[in-house]
Amino acid sequence: MRSLSIIIPAYNEEQRLPGSLETVKSYLDSKGFDFVEVVVVDDGSRDRTAEIVRETALRDSRVRLVSNPGNRGKGYAVRHGMQEAKGDWVLFSDADLSAPIQELDKLIAAVRREKADGAIGSRALDRSLVGKHQSFLREFAGRFFNLIMRLATGLPYRDTQCGFKMLRADVARIVAARQQSEGFGFDVEILYIAHKHGFRVVEVPVRWFNAEGTKVSMWNGLTAFADPWRVRLNDLKGLYK
Repeated sequence: MRSLSIIIPAYNEEQRLPGSLETVKSYLDSKGFDFVEVVVVDDGSRDRTAEIVRETALRDSRVRLVSNPGNRGKGYAVRHGMQEAKGDWVLFSDADLSAPIQELDKLIAAVRREKADGAIGSRALDRSLVGKHQSFLREFAGRFFNLIMRLATGLPYRDTQCGFKMLRADVARIVAARQQSEGFGFDVEILYIAHKHGFRVVEVPVRWFNAEGTKVSMWNGLTAFADPWRVRLNDLKGLYK
């Protein structure tokens, strides 16, 4: 794998983004990619997020800014980033680096070993790798959500919501062209679309550390339980053909 785009959706991330970008850049400095880019998708931030990315891009040509037309949601930001990506492989990562960027090595090794079309980070396959847990309520809700997700979609994954996923660029484009969800329910949808089109995406245990200041409200978390059923309904409507 010699060509990579890293997509980072960002909404009001002026506090965490500078450190995260430096961490990502240091990691990339240790690798031998022929082409690599870090695409930060600003989702209508009201703080200095966009300005920070522009300033970083002036110092490092690997970094560039993509701006959403207002605050559209994380799903829209990831889709926008996948459509803008120039690399042969596309990774999207949360701005807080809850899954350390070094875990990308595991995803790359998995797609090579399994000859897969993509790989997703998972907190559920080996919970000993979770360095800092969420609250008991959020972890319980996550496990219950996974049960609902499996029932609704038939997908085999233990953790669809870890924000650390990599797809081959052609797969990412096929997924992005059919993705309907603009909010936090997009993770299940993109995996469902990839599966429907016959692509193989493997699940890989990764280190993960809960970061304070989550943008997912309790209301968003509750409404997410309907998202797997929306995916099935969209499929019945023929939206993923």
